[in-house]
Amino acid sequence: MENIQDTFDPKPRKFIIWLFVVSSTIMFGGFTSYYLVFSASKGKGHGLILPDAFIYSTVVIVVSSITLMLASRAAKKLNYSSQKLLLWLTVTLAIVFGVMQFKAWGSMVATGATLVGNNAAISFIYVVSGIHLLHIIAGVGLIFNALAGSYKQISPAKRNYRMEIASIFWHFIDILWIYLYVFLLLNR
Repeated sequence: MENIQDTFDPKPRKFIIWLFVVSSTIMFGGFTSYYLVFSASKGKGHGLILPDAFIYSTVVIVVSSITLMLASRAAKKLNYSSQKLLLWLTVTLAIVFGVMQFKAWGSMVATGATLVGNNAAISFIYVVSGIHLLHIIAGVGLIFNALAGSYKQISPAKRNYRMEIASIFWHFIDILWIYLYVFLLLNR
């Protein structure tokens, strides 16, 4: 009987990640299109000065993409101790990103800009940043999967595959956040 471990084919799983990336892109594209149509019909945007925590979280998520890229390079060079350290650093930065998002929401609430209010454009900020944060949580799950692979005695090909899946998704949500942040800045 053939061993299941020997028949590992990463293509279907990688296709699923790309399908999720494409569907998420379409979803956030729909959100931002709705926002443009909504604000055009009202003649105004959200009118807020975005909290500084959004700027800081943007820097944090960019740095986390760099640490993940370095972890991938370490894995390809079979330097698993560096890979583990960089993956833990990426997870830590992801947590910092989440905390910064909550701080930004707290700053907005403190100014009277709440999720439920008379300005749907402000609610939009909470919705897109909240759904993005859910994507961050999913990305952390994929990073933990890569991290678990770095501790297991599995082939370098499987370790690199786990890193590749985590990287595809993580870099996507990094780019997505930059897009959302710039979109919100430009459409006040």
